[in-house]
Amino acid sequence: MTTGVRRRMGVEERRQQLIGVALDLFSHRSPDDVSIDEIASAAGISRPLVYHYFPGKLSLYEAALRRAADDLAERFVEPHEGPLGARLLRVTGRFLSFVDEHGPGFSALMRGGPAAGPSSTNALIDSVRQAAYVQILTHLGVTDPPARLELVVRSWISLAESTALIWLEGRRIPRAELERQLVHDFAALAAVSAAYDEEMAELLRTLLAGEPVGSPFADLLDRLAALVP
Repeated sequence: MTTGVRRRMGVEERRQQLIGVALDLFSHRSPDDVSIDEIASAAGISRPLVYHYFPGKLSLYEAALRRAADDLAERFVEPHEGPLGARLLRVTGRFLSFVDEHGPGFSALMRGGPAAGPSSTNALIDSVRQAAYVQILTHLGVTDPPARLELVVRSWISLAESTALIWLEGRRIPRAELERQLVHDFAALAAVSAAYDEEMAELLRTLLAGEPVGSPFADLLDRLAALVP
């Protein structure tokens, strides 16, 4: 027979446990609606002990946000193999998977939760956007992007965020369709920019030339062609 002796956690281990518990709760409900008492209960410790590790819910929220931001940034990392459309589709799939898993927390983060305002929180959000931006440029093979390309990539990242927020309100579009649509949105933004700039046009030609039949970008061209009489 064994006795149920509870193992005492070290300081950092306990902090990480509380961050994980808070992140799980924030994933199901807005951080504004989650109390320290609930976090303590879910972690199996007392309320005063939570305050021993974190001064308040705001500091715990920021720590949870930092972990979520690291997780989200990692989802934009993709091997540089295969057509760009397929790579973007995999990245978009991981992004929407994160959004699906952390709906209320993601919504509160982007719209301003209990940590709205502090520069540290805004910096975390911006770091994820910058990580996505750098990754996309890397896949495009560009180190010094011209103004129009920077506008396309940053606009697409903003579009992906706003699309995800709207989708969370009812999930009325199947996620797989939305993933493909976001990839098409990137191609569409690039195409509009290419109509105004030869450098962008040349980049777009290069990208489309490497797309096989059935790829996301080729699929978009087929759909657009079907709309033309």
